[in-house]
Amino acid sequence: MALIKTLNNKTPKFGKNCYLAENATIIGDVIMGDDCSVWFSAVVRGDVHYIKIGNKVNIQDNAVIHGTYQKSPTNIGNNVSIAHNAVVHGCTVKDNVLIGMGSIVMDDAVIESNTIIASGSVVLQKSILEPNSVYAGAPAKKIKTISEDLSKGQIERIANSYIKYSSWYK
Repeated sequence: MALIKTLNNKTPKFGKNCYLAENATIIGDVIMGDDCSVWFSAVVRGDVHYIKIGNKVNIQDNAVIHGTYQKSPTNIGNNVSIAHNAVVHGCTVKDNVLIGMGSIVMDDAVIESNTIIASGSVVLQKSILEPNSVYAGAPAKKIKTISEDLSKGQIERIANSYIKYSSWYK
């Protein structure tokens, strides 16, 4: 069973049909929507600020979701995939976003809807990324505008796949 820990009188809250891997860690002021999954060794640490997560969000193996004390909460929209080893810290991630493996998103950044962050990218503090775009690099730069086909083919497909994968473990 996942480590779900109350801290400072705040207990994580989960929507319907969520999957939490046995060694996932969810602490403190965390609110998670429906059809979400937190995978092996992932950490969602709402100890220093709140973390709000929408519906149909997958937080893959070894990812870390955190914020900055009394300054930067983390808000994650709907239909978001946060890939293996990503760090999402004190930022806003809107709907229909894919954050690639090993990427870092820093405090007060805003990732607009229908955006892909390529693997290994670093989104710097206070960056505002355009919607319907692909960003890559360190620091992350826009490399192209996203087509509706790419949005459906990547972002939607991965989010739906993780709902299916989580059903295997329940």
